[in-house]
Amino acid sequence: MDKKELRTIISQNKKETARAALLDLSAPILRRLATHPRFIAARTVLLYHSLPDEVDTQDFVRYWSHRKIILLPSIKGKEIELHRLAAEDKLEKGAFGIQESTGTVFTDFASIDLAVIPGVAFDAAGNRLGRGQGFYDRLLTRLQQYNIYKIGICFDFQRVGNVPTEAHDVRMDEIL
Repeated sequence: MDKKELRTIISQNKKETARAALLDLSAPILRRLATHPRFIAARTVLLYHSLPDEVDTQDFVRYWSHRKIILLPSIKGKEIELHRLAAEDKLEKGAFGIQESTGTVFTDFASIDLAVIPGVAFDAAGNRLGRGQGFYDRLLTRLQQYNIYKIGICFDFQRVGNVPTEAHDVRMDEIL
């Protein structure tokens, strides 16, 4: 199965799952993340502010912004720029309807302890299928030299036997 076919299948699965069910399915995933040794030890965490069809991180992001340095991605042209989310910061709707931090731009990539990455699909080897624009692929390539631990989070129906990969794809260290 190619990437386009896999995206179509996962998209259909998401559409067939009610929003309330996705919220219910998000809670145990985020509990596992919050109790994960890498998350507990992390001081600076790259998270994401979820879209309606993703593991819902919105309350999780706000809660942890009082306790850790939380970074959120912001789309700038064809790249992801990272911004620190301070607890009092407001979020603004950015590209693709994603809520983005208005906090300061963050470039100290070496201090990132953990990156929590969304995806359309993941396989057991840590391969990730994104939405097809390559934003996270480019970011993960830039971060690769810093040896940041990467956790992909997804619903069970997003775990597949095999994600088609290309040379530039960066594997996750773990999938929750």
